[in-house]
Amino acid sequence: MAIDLDGVRAVINGAGQGIGAAIARGLAESGARVVVGDINEEKARAVAAEIGGSARAVKVDVRDRASVRAAIGEAVTAFGGLDAMFNNAGIAQVRPFLDITEEDFRVVMDINALGVMIGVQETVRQMKAQGTGGSIVNTASIAGKQGYEPLAHYSASKFAVVAFTQAAARAFGKDGIRVNAICPGVVATDMWKTIDQGFQDNALTERPQEAFETFAAGAVLGRASTPGDLVGVARWLASTESGFTTGQSLMADGGMVFV
Repeated sequence: MAIDLDGVRAVINGAGQGIGAAIARGLAESGARVVVGDINEEKARAVAAEIGGSARAVKVDVRDRASVRAAIGEAVTAFGGLDAMFNNAGIAQVRPFLDITEEDFRVVMDINALGVMIGVQETVRQMKAQGTGGSIVNTASIAGKQGYEPLAHYSASKFAVVAFTQAAARAFGKDGIRVNAICPGVVATDMWKTIDQGFQDNALTERPQEAFETFAAGAVLGRASTPGDLVGVARWLASTESGFTTGQSLMADGGMVFV
């Protein structure tokens, strides 16, 4: 049975490309009204224009509380409220463990972990004010379940996403607010192009796509995933069909990590 998201009002940050763009399109196709947020406003506008209808685009820097609050405010102004929030924005950086600097750590943690914390906090404030509950979905990773070298600080940031997800679920379940995470594996996106290039730059691989192909070979379903592979679980978490699911970090990785 197709999931009906008619009437659902959603904000998706990091939605100018990749997984976030696919989720925004998928939610809209199921009837949701979406705000497409991204630090690159031009990309956000392109995705919103492709979706059409009532889709809105906003520039969002997830490290900046006022920026996140403004994106939520766009949904409230345009659609009358907020029912689903996707804290999806993130970056990856390849560094051999001993080469990670304090600045490297701060950059990755500020976007991937602090950005999720701010997104959850501001969403909860809006949903509590509405008194209607809602769904918060954070993008974690298989790296939030296992630490990978040379992605140690990225892994740490995604472990933090899982922790924030569990803690927020416990804190706000009484308010009817569900908080879950999606854990993708190796996804054919620009982020993985960056990771793959990072492996080459650090002389850890010899040719383009080598890291991507090596990691993807670990999926028991026999292939890397695409952004579209994450849409189904995103629709489900945004819908009332997942109304008794909270605090979970759902593996959507083709069988790379079993937990």
